[in-house]
Amino acid sequence: MAYSVVRFNLVDPAATPVSLSARYRAALEMAAYADAHGVDTIQTEEHHGAANGWLPSPFTFAGAVLGATRRIAVTVSAVIGPLYDPLRLAEDIAVLDLLSGGRLVTVAGIGYRPEEYEQLGVEWGRRGKLQDELLETLLKAWSGEPFAFRGRTVRVTPRPYTRPHPMLLVGGSSKAAARRAARLGLPLFPSAHLPELARFYEEECARHGTSGFCMMPASETPLLHLSEDPDRAWATYGGHLLHEARTYASWQSKDISSAVRSRATTVEELRAEGVYRILTPEQCAELDAESLVLHPLCGGMPLEEGQESLRLYVEKVLPRLG
Repeated sequence: MAYSVVRFNLVDPAATPVSLSARYRAALEMAAYADAHGVDTIQTEEHHGAANGWLPSPFTFAGAVLGATRRIAVTVSAVIGPLYDPLRLAEDIAVLDLLSGGRLVTVAGIGYRPEEYEQLGVEWGRRGKLQDELLETLLKAWSGEPFAFRGRTVRVTPRPYTRPHPMLLVGGSSKAAARRAARLGLPLFPSAHLPELARFYEEECARHGTSGFCMMPASETPLLHLSEDPDRAWATYGGHLLHEARTYASWQSKDISSAVRSRATTVEELRAEGVYRILTPEQCAELDAESLVLHPLCGGMPLEEGQESLRLYVEKVLPRLG
């Protein structure tokens, strides 16, 4: 059975404060609906200073989703680790872990946009060292015991619900990320299907005497929208998907690996490429995939269309998946 994911990043290039408020509230309602009908995970992410309103505060959104749901996991994939104060992040994740009974999953990456670091006053050239400090601090902080931090002794309370600590994965597509994860005994979450990186991670785990796992995306991980009439949906809403695809691609250099990076410049190219797909429920149920990632509000999709996409998934796809 495929793993079910519903993704929200709350992008809307035409948003006003009023319409964006409605989008956020609709996303919470959709998350509660997904929770009640067997979807496995709500996934969200983080970017700063985007003109289209890309979600900058994933833990605030995650907390709202966790408060509105009862069983579904919430994955922040990924948080830009060096942009956070380590002690405050340890506290925030501990509280969310307690609030949710262990349903929060955090993927910590280092990002790939220097302008985000500049906006938040963090030195781009120190990102690797800052990421090391962040991860090491989180693991020490969640023990509940005093420890040394920047020349002083500190203690973070309360202790999280999950033992030995909340689910934390290291994100990235580089050997540095794999080395970091292996050294700390943390799982690795590559940003693309990179079997050679998984092998390197396993070798590093053996070298450090740690154990972990690699949660690697499949060779194809399309972002899905459902419609009873895909031709009509592409003609009407393809521009929303293209907007997000072009925005995301514009942020990444040729050296960045991503499972959902598109090279399309037109709606027609995007449809032919297959990174974003609009499918009927029957086509979706027949996909041979380890996970199905529904992206119902992609690129500012009208709320009613996004809600219908999720309804089709719940009513016509999930039952066929068992």
